[in-house]
Amino acid sequence: MSHDIEYSTADSKHALAYLGSGGGGLTDRQEDNLEFMRSIARGSQRGLDAQGIDWGVTIPDALEHLVAGRTDYSGAPYAGCAYVRALQIVIGRTGSDPVQMGTYSAPATFFGLMDEDMQRLGVPAHLLPHRFLYGGPPVEFPVLPCPPDGYPAIGHLPLAHAKPAADAYRTVLHRMDPDYQADAQELITLLDDEHEEWEDATKRLDWYTADSLFFQLT
Repeated sequence: MSHDIEYSTADSKHALAYLGSGGGGLTDRQEDNLEFMRSIARGSQRGLDAQGIDWGVTIPDALEHLVAGRTDYSGAPYAGCAYVRALQIVIGRTGSDPVQMGTYSAPATFFGLMDEDMQRLGVPAHLLPHRFLYGGPPVEFPVLPCPPDGYPAIGHLPLAHAKPAADAYRTVLHRMDPDYQADAQELITLLDDEHEEWEDATKRLDWYTADSLFFQLT
């Protein structure tokens, strides 16, 4: 089964504002955004229902649980899928428009092997692709139940690490296994572009506070 990877930039605090808020203490604009999140959650659930997929808790209910500050409402084996999908919706509605990074038949295996190759060549552990693609949200976010097969998934990379990661990959690119060089080059381009946009926006725009690249795998 293939998996899509999308990424966007966001201010972690903007997403965290909805988690544990109980739906109160939000601005009018945030309240409107929360209602839109609920609409997206209902649409996602309809897609699951049409396929006869039951995760043990619905995506709309999982979203409400996150808003209430709890993730322990269901012990169903696949409940983690609903909670991760609900958090993807929150992150997606508080960041930039998502960009497609690619579709992979076995991304965990592919990027895991890429990590091994890069680490062998000296790339620091915290900058390895698999580490941030599958690393979950920042530590300030709630700990979610894990989907049994690993999907959907969330990863993140601080924007301050984008250039160091790109530079580290560039240094070892010509010595990498040829099987990973093209994808590593795509990551270099992605990270260079995101660093340049982040650096430029931070200098020019007083309101710009994005701090992370978020990756969503479905």
